[in-house]
Amino acid sequence: MLVKGWMSSDIISVEEETSMMKASVIMKEHNIRRLPVVKKGQLVGIVTDTNLKEASPSKATTLDIYEMSYLLSEIKVKELMSKDVIYVKPDETIEFAAVLMLENKISGLPVINDQQNLIGVITETDIFKALIHITGVYSGDTQFAFCLRDKPGSVHEVAEVIRSMGGRVVSILTSYDLADEGYRNVYFRIRHMEHDLLVKLVDVLEEKFTVLYTAKESLEKVAGRRLQIKNR
Repeated sequence: MLVKGWMSSDIISVEEETSMMKASVIMKEHNIRRLPVVKKGQLVGIVTDTNLKEASPSKATTLDIYEMSYLLSEIKVKELMSKDVIYVKPDETIEFAAVLMLENKISGLPVINDQQNLIGVITETDIFKALIHITGVYSGDTQFAFCLRDKPGSVHEVAEVIRSMGGRVVSILTSYDLADEGYRNVYFRIRHMEHDLLVKLVDVLEEKFTVLYTAKESLEKVAGRRLQIKNR
């Protein structure tokens, strides 16, 4: 899936001449930590909450409130922003965007086109939504994990057994990273099955294949998933 299908086009950004004070207010109002900085629509930098904190007067300052307000209104974001901007293109994949965020320890990326115009923003939340969409967790409550030989037809064999016993496959994901040489881990998610049918299916799958685990989840528990800590 591509970034352009998951990015937000409702962009919150500032011009490079925006004051530090206004940028701070915008970030607090929208509960964000990073602001793209643009000049005539083109991305020219990023200003973060860390940039603003580092540039703010110390609490031990001798400036009075009026002097501080004047100072904060005079400092422009172009003086604080980073010009070393990590970005992503709309036709790049969300997986690539996720790697960029992970490797650079950031929670969001500006999306730019070939003219360097800012056209969107993609965040960790957008990546989570895409992950949920790919896995089909809202459509299927049971996941099987298999260790299969890395050979043609191995995934099809599992799928046929599941279908023959009334299971409906929602998604199939494959990974080589945690598997031994010559094998791969494959994850099937299926739609809800009645308990007795599911038990029979598990028995057959475990007899025919190497099943790493079977996980059954209920999304009805999501809203109430809270740990109540008692006072000691």
